[in-house]
Amino acid sequence: MDNDKPLQPETEDEIEIEPVQQSSDKMLYCEAEPPPTVEKVKPARENSETDLEIEDDEKFFTTGQKELYLEACKLVGVVPVSYFIRNMEESYVNLNHHGLGPRGTKAIAIALVSNTAVTKLELEDNCIMEEGVLSLVEMLQENYYLQEMNISNNHLGLEGARIISDFFERNSSSVWSLELSGNDFKEESAALLGQALSTNYRIKKLDLSHNQFSDVGGEHLGQMLAINVGLTSLDLSWNNFHTRGAVALCNGLRLDLSMNGLGNEVALALGEVLRLNSCLVYLDISGNDIGNEGASKISKGLESNESLRVLKLFLNPINMDGAILLILAIKRNPKSRMEELDISNVLVSEQFMKTLDGVYAVHPQLDVVFKAVQGLSAKKTIFLLTNPMKLIQSYADQHKITVVDFFKSLNPTGTMKMSVDEFQKVMIEQNKVPLNQYQVREVIKKLDEKTGMVNFSFLNTMKP
Repeated sequence: MDNDKPLQPETEDEIEIEPVQQSSDKMLYCEAEPPPTVEKVKPARENSETDLEIEDDEKFFTTGQKELYLEACKLVGVVPVSYFIRNMEESYVNLNHHGLGPRGTKAIAIALVSNTAVTKLELEDNCIMEEGVLSLVEMLQENYYLQEMNISNNHLGLEGARIISDFFERNSSSVWSLELSGNDFKEESAALLGQALSTNYRIKKLDLSHNQFSDVGGEHLGQMLAINVGLTSLDLSWNNFHTRGAVALCNGLRLDLSMNGLGNEVALALGEVLRLNSCLVYLDISGNDIGNEGASKISKGLESNESLRVLKLFLNPINMDGAILLILAIKRNPKSRMEELDISNVLVSEQFMKTLDGVYAVHPQLDVVFKAVQGLSAKKTIFLLTNPMKLIQSYADQHKITVVDFFKSLNPTGTMKMSVDEFQKVMIEQNKVPLNQYQVREVIKKLDEKTGMVNFSFLNTMKP
């Protein structure tokens, strides 16, 4: 590599190296790269234990990060990505939709072997295929700084699943969050991933949504969940599970089964799962054609469940009758830990609101999200919609403090930020300015960073 030549100013997303005139039919599909002008890849090294190395070890350790990446691009014959060069010292690198292909991914992987800055890497929709994912997992054997990676929608298929499963079995990486959505995984892939994850304790968050798993795949993954000791969140939305698969999966953790067409029959089984399960804390079954009959079955499980905190039933054909069954089931369970019930497409009545107030009295930590209240009296509307910020401002004025000081006093750390969950709980429990659930929700809307945190410093920019 000629280090004496200065880099040209970047006006394109890629930095062009020596262009070569060749017919487009020789270009590798889905890669924004020209064919190599010089054959620099050593075929003898391709089948070695790891081929993420440049010409010699001495150059590897003496070359700077940018120079190393440019050298890697020359080696594999691809155009360097200027965005990566500009951001390779940042903690977050987003290379989604860059058309890297397998060889472009390999160049990125070579550069990341010794990188200590990047902790989150996005590589969605780059057609990396199994060759590209192999380069990535080889890199992860050496890089212990990368923690989160997104390789969704990359046509990995069965061979890609096999490579990732081998990676899971090694338990030798610092990656704890992996997104594998939309990678054409089917039942055989579920078997491989399930077996590998059974002994993996490092992966905490896994996204397998938008794949092609059905009940057989659900059973493979369900068996894994029964013995896995690390996984805390699994996204399986937009697959093809039915009764057998859904029940097999409900063995613990945060579970997203939204948009799977489960129906009332599966709701019956889920009700039984909730009755017996002591691990499940988050269940999203939105958009699954579950009606009042299904809500009735689920409510039976809620009467005795002691672990579930969040239940999402949005976009199901449940009306107010089904909603009442759900909230009364929570009220009857003194050991319920429910914090959120999402029925946000349900229109409720003033009588429902009175019933809900009774539920809140027993479980003040609960937040029921519904669409609206029909036929609400003017007096009740004024009470519910009284501006909570005005109430807080009035309290602050009386005690000669600022509104920011009021919120900071509720934060155990005394800082300007809190998680939304912690903030909601403390706002309900505090008695300085009594607020109802609806008012607390309005306060959260004003302070929410849309990152799961509320930020009190937003108040400094608001008009009194």
